[in-house]
Amino acid sequence: MALWRPEIIGADNVPEQGPVILASNHLSFIDSVAIPLVSPRQVSFLAKEEYFTGTGVRGWVSRTWFTSIGSIPVDRDHARAAQESLDKALAHLRSGGVFGIYPEGTRSRDGRLYRFRAGAAWLALEAQCPVVPVALSGTAALMPVGARAPRIKKFTVRFGTPIDVTRGYGGLPAGLARRRVSDAIYESVLAMSGQEPAGAYNERQADA
Repeated sequence: MALWRPEIIGADNVPEQGPVILASNHLSFIDSVAIPLVSPRQVSFLAKEEYFTGTGVRGWVSRTWFTSIGSIPVDRDHARAAQESLDKALAHLRSGGVFGIYPEGTRSRDGRLYRFRAGAAWLALEAQCPVVPVALSGTAALMPVGARAPRIKKFTVRFGTPIDVTRGYGGLPAGLARRRVSDAIYESVLAMSGQEPAGAYNERQADA
């Protein structure tokens, strides 16, 4: 990791114990490697089930790597994939773990910050755990789309002030509470990242 000289800001904002969500912008495939490597606690992301089921040397390397960084396998093509993903994430949080999520849903292809979907907010409200907004910068150059290996580029990971969902949201209708928590996370990430707001939701690409 020292080879890439990452700048890490606000790591002490991550609670030392208990369940917590790290909600980040998403610029590159390498984001799910960068955050676990610099986080003060082990953080688990969802990962395609194919990364755990490959054969041969390549399959072993993939399975070993994603297991080592605590990734949670999920079948994204299953009819209930979205709910299964949330269920697995919620179980991880209820066990006291740290879960990483990209509320944009998939990576930004143009560098803008897309609207956040409600999954992170739903998890936080269900688990009654804090959300630490995370802003990445430089990872798109670190590993651009189509690159086979990371380049030697500096990148920055900023951990923001935790959002306490146990205060100010309890008396609201469920849908409104999720929207307000999502907006709070979005505004924090937007302020830290300096990205241009896209004003729309991002759609999953075939290779995202």
